[in-house]
Amino acid sequence: MRRTLWLVLVGLLLVVGGCAAATAGALLWARAALTQPTGGAWLPPSAPPTPSPTPTPIPAGALSEARALEAAFISVYQRVSPSVVHITTRATAFDLFRGPIYQEGTGSGFVWDSEGHIVTNNHVVEGADQIEVILADGATYSAVLVGADAYNDLAVLRIRAPREKLMPVTLGDSSRLQVGQWAIAIGNPFGLDRTMTVGVISALGRTLELSDRPLGEVIQTDAAINPGNSGGPLLDLEGRVIGINTAIRSPSGGSIGIGFAIPVNTIKRVVPELIARGRYPHPWLGASFFEITPAFAEAFRLPVDHGLLTVQVVPGSPADQAGLRGATQRVRTRFGDVYLGGDIITAIDDRPMRRVDDLVIYLENYKRVGDTVTLSIVRDGRPQTLTVRLGERPVR
Repeated sequence: MRRTLWLVLVGLLLVVGGCAAATAGALLWARAALTQPTGGAWLPPSAPPTPSPTPTPIPAGALSEARALEAAFISVYQRVSPSVVHITTRATAFDLFRGPIYQEGTGSGFVWDSEGHIVTNNHVVEGADQIEVILADGATYSAVLVGADAYNDLAVLRIRAPREKLMPVTLGDSSRLQVGQWAIAIGNPFGLDRTMTVGVISALGRTLELSDRPLGEVIQTDAAINPGNSGGPLLDLEGRVIGINTAIRSPSGGSIGIGFAIPVNTIKRVVPELIARGRYPHPWLGASFFEITPAFAEAFRLPVDHGLLTVQVVPGSPADQAGLRGATQRVRTRFGDVYLGGDIITAIDDRPMRRVDDLVIYLENYKRVGDTVTLSIVRDGRPQTLTVRLGERPVR
């Protein structure tokens, strides 16, 4: 069973209350005021003053490096914040008793090109009846949805704004990222326009287990990401987009330092298709599988202890045309039916396959419709290879 990852998609505006300030008092020592009697009297001596600690000077080299880093952050913000936009959405839901209910949401996005294309997350604009984009100078434009891909959680909008107002971002290369690099997020958390937060890349190659699919090769960062940051850019120290802020893991709904961004190489692959076609064609084998574990392999005397057991092959699909075979027998167990006799996929293009997610992520991130892949399979106990030309996954 796929484990559930509690994710908060950060596309909607939340309202936060103010925080109460706390004060602290200082305990002072003083002697009581005394009236000196005639003839004089002894008075207690004053307490000696407490010497102030001598501050440790900051080494000149460290201060210079800190100021250089500070200047780099300032430069990134000055150059990129004009490219970040504030997206507001309105949608209408119908209640049987109350009638229409109007819902509003907010998120972030960034200017893709001088033609007015804006990139954001799909979940920011999904289901919206009306979309508006607010540029850095406060100018507001109605936006139309050009294309969306729910699987990769990406969407492209378009606004009719003067070209001189549109400042496209510069794209980086997520394949060159390393854990520990600076990561800078700019967006609209809780509706606070063009807020910048800074952290590092905490991990690479994460998989987000969403409700109906795995989203692979995701960047993890501790740069603060909150509701409203969705769709905004994650940047490197040179101001290049390395990802699009998408989700957080949090028990409270706010940032606890575990945020996730879709890598820019996915954006570079998907967005041009959304602009050209309005959709992204996903590569497809056309078969369903069951994950083999050592215990399962031992129980049913399979020739390998890991891999993907082919359960069903869709007639006419790429897998069917390549000759992949599905299950030939059904075995009833107290845990449910088990389908046996199908080919076992152990690798694709020499990449070991242990989970169905491995297959989905590999095809999604590294292959396109029309590409060929080599399946390493075990059939009737003997290893073989099949070459499959990938088709396009049918639209649901």
